[in-house]
Amino acid sequence: MRPNRYLLKSTVVAALGGLLFGFDTAVISGTTSNLRQMYHLSPHLLGITVSAALIGTILGAMLAGIPGDRFGRRDSLRAMAVLYIVSALGCAFAWNWTALVVFRFIGGLGIGGSSVLGPMYIAEIAPANWRGRLVGVFQFNVVAGILLAYLSNFLVGMQHFTVDAEWRWKLGVAAFPAALFFALLFTIPRSPRWLVKKGRTSEARDVLRLTGDENYQDDLRAIVESIDAEHGHADEPLFSKKYAFPIFLAITIGMFNQLSGINAILYYLNDIFAFAGFSKVSGDVQAVIVGLTNLIFTVIAMSIIDKVGRRKLLLIGAVGIAACLAGVAAIFCVNKHQELLVWLLMGFIASFAFSQGSVIWVYLSEVFPNRVRAKGQSLGSLSHWLMNAVISFAFPALAAWSKSIPFMFFSAMMVLQFFVVLFVYPETSGVTLEEMQKKLHV
Repeated sequence: MRPNRYLLKSTVVAALGGLLFGFDTAVISGTTSNLRQMYHLSPHLLGITVSAALIGTILGAMLAGIPGDRFGRRDSLRAMAVLYIVSALGCAFAWNWTALVVFRFIGGLGIGGSSVLGPMYIAEIAPANWRGRLVGVFQFNVVAGILLAYLSNFLVGMQHFTVDAEWRWKLGVAAFPAALFFALLFTIPRSPRWLVKKGRTSEARDVLRLTGDENYQDDLRAIVESIDAEHGHADEPLFSKKYAFPIFLAITIGMFNQLSGINAILYYLNDIFAFAGFSKVSGDVQAVIVGLTNLIFTVIAMSIIDKVGRRKLLLIGAVGIAACLAGVAAIFCVNKHQELLVWLLMGFIASFAFSQGSVIWVYLSEVFPNRVRAKGQSLGSLSHWLMNAVISFAFPALAAWSKSIPFMFFSAMMVLQFFVVLFVYPETSGVTLEEMQKKLHV
């Protein structure tokens, strides 16, 4: 089955949450020097400024499953769009540093929530043989948002604004795509699997039919059976013995995604280039190049993820990430060959985008059964954002003490991940969500 226009439209709209996710994640990197100057921030306070959004993502990811189950994935995404709008406008008009931190936190709630709800919605409307590629559209939008943030930072930086006005424009422009996201969410259907959980089976049948499912009657029957065949109820507690393995997979893939150092590097990319001696303008240009590399290799991974499989991509990427980060650590250790830094960071981004970046949201949406998917997806996203907050908060102070040690640590973690994936992770591509439930014995 090939996706029809209705399915593609629903996928693209839901994935716009990923665009805002990526934009808000990376845009801060172009404001750190201005904020440091404007508010006289120490490395500790700069870490708080950046990680404020991450505290929000932790709460957003942890709590998103509650409205996702109660009100539906689609309607909950509308609430995330509102949070994005409030955050962007609030940052643009922040009257002091405390207000800026508060509005960054609100934006983080939107990021964390959309990181749970967007991939879950897409996975629940996608056919098995296209699920990896369609959920991958969310990750594509994440990296497109990152590139857009770097490009936006570069363009705003070329306008010769004052120090105070420049960072406000950089953070405020996200209000425009957030408003578009909110409006378009009124044009897509609810998730058929959520509808079944709520006993609205006839509506679920209509959605499956409209999205082009040729065997929608059989698939609807399988969904009904998977949700409640044996237990007589659609919801179960997540933390039970039978879900121990999916919980392990969700927590570890979320943690390893951040133990690669990806978001710490993205948040502080301009500072990393400054450490190596690049000017502010050249650092912005290098950031755009890194963002473009991220986008290109995400597209490559999306095109093959359903054929090659999630597990192989993770293994290949772990090798590339570990090698590139070891090279970055070596440059900072010897304080030579800084001209190689941008190439190693491009290699790191390419390896990450080809593997972890393209796999994490797909994998998280696949390893939990329908009964606890929202809760499980929240748990996996929570582990991702919690580790992100810890690393991003610690990175400025640790890098100020030793520029090489963070990269050594990230490289070692990727070596560990290689062996965990090799010996523990199952392949999830090519089967329906209901078949995966049986495969994992849950």
